Amino acid sequence: MGPVVMLPTSGVGPLGARDRRWYFLAKRVIDLALGSSLFVLLLPLMAILAVAVKLDSRGPVLFVQDRVGVRRCSWHGGVYWELRPFRCLKFRSMVAGADQSLHRQHVRAFVRGQLVADEGRTRFKLANDSRVTRLGHLLRRTSLDELPQLVHVLKGEMSLVGPRPVPLYEVAEYRESDAERLMALPGITGLWQVNGRADVPFIDMMRMDCEYVRNQSLWLDLKILAATVPAVLSGRGAK
Repeated sequence: MGPVVMLPTSGVGPLGARDRRWYFLAKRVIDLALGSSLFVLLLPLMAILAVAVKLDSRGPVLFVQDRVGVRRCSWHGGVYWELRPFRCLKFRSMVAGADQSLHRQHVRAFVRGQLVADEGRTRFKLANDSRVTRLGHLLRRTSLDELPQLVHVLKGEMSLVGPRPVPLYEVAEYRESDAERLMALPGITGLWQVNGRADVPFIDMMRMDCEYVRNQSLWLDLKILAATVPAVLSGRGAK
């Protein structure tokens, strides 16, 4: 994967070209400072979870999957986002060797708006997924399965705030206009993650992610970070 998607340097959101450069620099400083602090603080918890995953079911502690990432670059006075996959880490929440074709089919139906509503809601995640382990249900409900992604924040492959990192087969289903949501580093949390998560249809998820891309600012990032804790504690949309 190597296409380059252009993000205009002006006319996008509240930031001009110069302000946007300072924003990206400040965002990276916050990612490094807060991300490293959280990693050290949560390292004992991650060690406990790693042991728990190992004891709960046979298989590796981590689930590794190729996700679509981006790299910001400049050329001829413009800002571009180069799509590049990275190996995304999560605590394993499913049985080892689970068939991934089921999720591919579900994602395809989700993107195309073909999912049948469950209790009036079109869920992003599969309901009553038999592949999920006993501990996996807890990890997903509390989003603790995503803690290893702090490593990607420190490496610069992800940010604390941004659109969720998506698998390659989901991006393959996108329309050309959907590429806008890829014009930002993927994040551990974001507008979609704190506003319903699995309970909103694809078109609303895309709208929220694109809204974030157009209006990126430190203030917006801080508001999303502040909203993440109550969203996780409430378990809203995390099924």
